[in-house]
Amino acid sequence: MTELEKLEAGLPFSVRDPEVDKRKLTAVRGCQKLNNIDIMDNDSKEKAIRELFGSAGENPVVLPNFVCDYGKNIHVGDYFLANYNVTILDIAEFRAGNNVWIGPNTLITTINHPLNPQGRREHLGIAKPINIGNDVWIGGNVTILPGVTIGNNVVIAAGAVVTKDVPDNSLVGGVPAKIIRELENDIPDNA
Repeated sequence: MTELEKLEAGLPFSVRDPEVDKRKLTAVRGCQKLNNIDIMDNDSKEKAIRELFGSAGENPVVLPNFVCDYGKNIHVGDYFLANYNVTILDIAEFRAGNNVWIGPNTLITTINHPLNPQGRREHLGIAKPINIGNDVWIGGNVTILPGVTIGNNVVIAAGAVVTKDVPDNSLVGGVPAKIIRELENDIPDNA
């Protein structure tokens, strides 16, 4: 298997592989283009988001200093907001539903590295997808780790580190994030 095939299969892969690196360089250019567009030029910003992301619903908003690893693995629903300085390391897929707001300085990473020094010396990575439901608010300075699924109607408190799945209708916070309490869902099932 090529390193790119290993990456796509969720197996350990070399982060230094030229094909893997090519994806990152393309994303760097796309992020640079997006971040350099006048903040008031909504049409150009939306066009750049759609060029960078794999897919986006209605009215995606990405504020300056956005960074990603690939872009094409980012799929967001309607009314997505990435506030200032958001980083999405989308080596694997990142999916977000409708009405997902991401606070400033948040890191969402689908990539991890070995705990053993030999694996790190070999520059290995392993990617696991992240999925976020609808109506989710992620506070500032949050970190979401690889393989996490976040349900619908979830609020993640500022500064939390999300290491495990979060069920629907939950407020979570802390390091590592834990459920603080259940949230009411006042949206009808068919809305």
